[in-house]
Amino acid sequence: MKKIGPHVSASGGVQNAPVNAMAVGASAFALFTKNQRQWFSTPLQQNEIEQFREKVAESGIGNRYILPHDSYLINLGSPDTEGLEKSRQSFIDEMHRCEQLGLTMLNFHPGSHLRQITPEVCMDRIAESINMALERTSSVTAVIENTAGQGSNIGFAFWQIRRIIDGVNDKSRVGVCIDTCHTYTAGYDIKNDYESVWEDFDKEIGMSYLRAIHLNDSKKELGSRVDRHDSIGKGFLGLDFFRKIMQDHALDDIPFILETPDESLWADEIELLHRLED
Repeated sequence: MKKIGPHVSASGGVQNAPVNAMAVGASAFALFTKNQRQWFSTPLQQNEIEQFREKVAESGIGNRYILPHDSYLINLGSPDTEGLEKSRQSFIDEMHRCEQLGLTMLNFHPGSHLRQITPEVCMDRIAESINMALERTSSVTAVIENTAGQGSNIGFAFWQIRRIIDGVNDKSRVGVCIDTCHTYTAGYDIKNDYESVWEDFDKEIGMSYLRAIHLNDSKKELGSRVDRHDSIGKGFLGLDFFRKIMQDHALDDIPFILETPDESLWADEIELLHRLED
């Protein structure tokens, strides 16, 4: 049975995230370890750390099925010197927070060239940023999320992610999260050419780097380059696609994270997805 859960709120403290995950019957979850719209936050207090670890233990959800996400402000490929430095320091801080909480991964959007530098220079800066973060931490894997390709965002093409990984020195601590909505709107027809898309991923990046799935339907059509998530089975991907991915045993034993827009449906979506496994 696959490990599934939503990106839950950590409002009131990170210790509330596993409680919120349990409330919807999750066996995996994502969270922000701090305010996602701030560069830096108050350091985690020891009581918060202890309570988080206790609640995770109570939930029965293994740490490898918990996928924290970094701040939306961070751009590890920024063309701006000040913005790049702030992004790098904030990312390192988030890696440290994950270590304190006993978590093993940090999910992030690779970055954006803002049409001020070439995509290639941006990708190389992202790799350099990852190296700096890994050198200053010891146990957390940097998990690159593929993007829909809006604006000047990097990471919508598999070859771009591969180039970033090629620039990372410690490849044992870098991985990939595939977002199903992003994949589809970036132009990979994971709905109608499911097997061939994963073959392309394996050829370009390698299945050994896959660490997680963001399981989302799409409000926008194939190749639109627009990032708009929809509830499971209600968008362009449809239920047949979700049945196929739920029955794909090559994707077992990694977290499947819902970032679907209607949180009142999360418990029902988790139940539906487990039924599709049969």
